[in-house]
Amino acid sequence: MEASRRLALMAMMAFALWIIANILWHATFATFHPTAPNPGFREPDVITIIAAAASLALWLFIRYTRKSPQFYLNLGLGYLVLTCFAIALVMHWGLPSIQPLEPMISWTGVVILMFAAVLPVNPRNMLIAALIGASMNPLGMALTHVHGLGTFAALKIGMLMHYTDFMLAGIAYVISRVVTRLGKQVTKAREMGSYQLGELIKRGGMGEIYKATHRMLARPAAIKLIRAEMLGTANGESAELAVKRFRREAEAAANLRSPHTVELFDFGVTEDETFYFVMELLEGVDLDTLVKEHGPLPPSRVVHILMQACESLAEAHERGLVHRDIKPANIHLGKAGIRRDWVKVLDFGLVKSVHQEKMGDSLATAVGRTPGTPAYMSPEMTLSESVDARADIYALGCVGYFLLTGKMVFEASNAFQMVAMHIQHDPVPPSLRANVQIPPALEAVILKCLAKKPDDRYASVIEMSRALQSARIPVWTEEQANAFWAARQAVPADSPPASSDRGVLAPT
Repeated sequence: MEASRRLALMAMMAFALWIIANILWHATFATFHPTAPNPGFREPDVITIIAAAASLALWLFIRYTRKSPQFYLNLGLGYLVLTCFAIALVMHWGLPSIQPLEPMISWTGVVILMFAAVLPVNPRNMLIAALIGASMNPLGMALTHVHGLGTFAALKIGMLMHYTDFMLAGIAYVISRVVTRLGKQVTKAREMGSYQLGELIKRGGMGEIYKATHRMLARPAAIKLIRAEMLGTANGESAELAVKRFRREAEAAANLRSPHTVELFDFGVTEDETFYFVMELLEGVDLDTLVKEHGPLPPSRVVHILMQACESLAEAHERGLVHRDIKPANIHLGKAGIRRDWVKVLDFGLVKSVHQEKMGDSLATAVGRTPGTPAYMSPEMTLSESVDARADIYALGCVGYFLLTGKMVFEASNAFQMVAMHIQHDPVPPSLRANVQIPPALEAVILKCLAKKPDDRYASVIEMSRALQSARIPVWTEEQANAFWAARQAVPADSPPASSDRGVLAPT
């Protein structure tokens, strides 16, 4: 791992510098201080030996252990502070009469800049560690009673004498920002296989999504990067388990072939344990944005959308997979060839096998995330009971309700109230909340999907699709779809076109 290699490099450099600097100091002392007595072996030499031994021990520890990158970065910041403390003691111990009390740039400032340039740590953490490290010189002066000064006086003079170190701590923050940003860009460009990353599409709770292009095929794509710390990779064992779950769930998503399921091109894990998906780049809008921008949809268009979503889910359910996070933001509406209003279901990375009790938790559950979104979760999911395809049917009913009314099935001030309402309350029929007339047959389909007990819902999405077809709602025509998209494109949007930026692994 890059973090451990860089910290090991710093430890070995420090070991060598402690030894060499001490030898050179003794060799040049008489030249610069001809009237001073030979100091011989002194207390600073003991500190030097201890600091050099500690640096060598750190190098050995890094070489023979395997921890998470964040562990090594935190260890490096602690090592920085201890190194600054050792430097302060060596500088101010033993020879107060020949130490000038005037502003100077010490080795402390140099070491702070070295760490900032080498370790790709969080800039804020680097600034905190650098300021603490710069404070070690005043502290060292107080502890060694330079020139016989008292503790308070030594601290005051030390702050003035070493103000340059505090200025360098600020510069270290800037360097750290540049290094970490550049490191991320280089890593992403190098580790995404045949895909070249482009502009950032979206930044979410678990990672970022970028536009990308295949270097050979010039095929546009979207790449979602999942931060390692969001997957609970705190140690070698949990990291290995997270990788196994990631591959299992990605393979499940990649094997889905419905034209109404977002296509997954590739997936993998980089050297720094960043998980990534490469998926098709979609042009259009998700249903959540569509309703918020244009209001409730006509019943014919709602049926048109729900039937396509049923086709996508039918394949997953046939393979024994449950989506578990169907919601408007995870259903995309766009163009396929010359056809408009083409549905793509996203976020199949959270799929779970109905037999997964034998396979272990899903990746999302394993890292402490509750799969699903409270406003669209079935009662059995909120109660952590076993789920099957009928949980997705319940969520699809919630989506249909939202499309028809522009409102969620239940309105609540927080997630806990929302969950309780899905368990205990019956939904108000959408016809009583919508500003347009809703055909009774379509309303009956939505309410059947929203039944509290799974046995009272449709047994499958195929059965639900047949019920939608039997409702005899007028067909949403291609001409109507073309007219809508033509009108939408004529109005400049405040934000870039939606794409598969909702991701394939986790909702945002």
